[in-house]
Amino acid sequence: MEDRKRRHYSEAERSLMWDRWQRGESLNEIGRSFGIQGHSSIQRIFSETGGIRPPQRRRSPRCLSLSEREEISRGIASGRSIRSIADGLGRAPSTVSREIRRNDGRRCYRASTADVAAWERAKRPKDCKLKQHPALAREVAEKIIQLWAPRQVAGWLKRQYPEDECRQVSHETIYKSLYIQARGALKKELIQYMRRSRAIRRSRHHTQKTPDHGRLLDTVSITERPADAKDRAVPGHWEGDLIFGSNNSQIATLVERKTRYVMLVKTSGKDSETVINALIKHAHKLPRELYKTLTWDHGSEMAQHKRFSLETDISVYFCDPQAPWQRGSNENTNGLLRQYFPKGMDLSGVHQNRLNAVARQLNGRPRETLGFRTPAECFEECVASTG
Repeated sequence: MEDRKRRHYSEAERSLMWDRWQRGESLNEIGRSFGIQGHSSIQRIFSETGGIRPPQRRRSPRCLSLSEREEISRGIASGRSIRSIADGLGRAPSTVSREIRRNDGRRCYRASTADVAAWERAKRPKDCKLKQHPALAREVAEKIIQLWAPRQVAGWLKRQYPEDECRQVSHETIYKSLYIQARGALKKELIQYMRRSRAIRRSRHHTQKTPDHGRLLDTVSITERPADAKDRAVPGHWEGDLIFGSNNSQIATLVERKTRYVMLVKTSGKDSETVINALIKHAHKLPRELYKTLTWDHGSEMAQHKRFSLETDISVYFCDPQAPWQRGSNENTNGLLRQYFPKGMDLSGVHQNRLNAVARQLNGRPRETLGFRTPAECFEECVASTG
């Protein structure tokens, strides 16, 4: 069988590929837009930098331009001296002399060839901050192993060492050090501790969960929820959902909107009676002032929502269909929980003690939206104020 030739992509084509990738298109979709069957050649381009778009290269104004090199070439052809050529360009004679010498001398100098060679020689990757500061890299690695997200690590460092820039690093630098291994700062093995341990970084627009909403009776729309719940002004307003595992197993997740405090509830089934009984039992563990409303999607597990409200005096509100962002805190938490309970895992054997331990770990991680305080700190303040 005849070998297929590797296709060469122009800079413009590569730029378009990166545009599509950052918009969240899949490899297959990008390949089809270029008339390609399969996506191996597209994936190769993204894999070179771990799915992170490389910065656009720019020529330094201090370097010789192509027009200056053409002037040097014309000066050589007309027999002018190096000093004369340099004076005409407003450059130092040593600059012109070095340019000619490194490009095969007077007899073989060609402006276009010299310009391409200079562009290639300029590829000198600069050591990133984490490579320059090994102690900082070790501290970042320790936090990632504790399942902290890069943004949480960066925010915590800034809060912990506000006056020491050598102990601070941006979350984007952490991502680049993980996915672009040529930087040599963080080991690739650390990716397994990320929420999504994929080989290349995807755009945040790549996928969005679209839950299957059922039809429930006598529901109250989220638009009727109290204003202080919408603007997170006071504690006590919760968002809830189920995350599912194999063999018909599930866990109920609850997140308090103001503090982002997480509670996990074991349920032996996903039928409404079982789920509502578990939620009622758990609701009685909190002060009434810290459990005022619950927002859920239209899953069938909430068919008995009126019984829940009757026995707990907690109002239940329902999101609009196909609108998971209306429970944004809960959706984010469900994503974090997949680090502990991957899709396909049988959740039926997970004990409530294990769920409590996971919740404690999540509640002990600093959150950017809380000024890099932890949900546990914020929730404890609310408990103290109600006491």
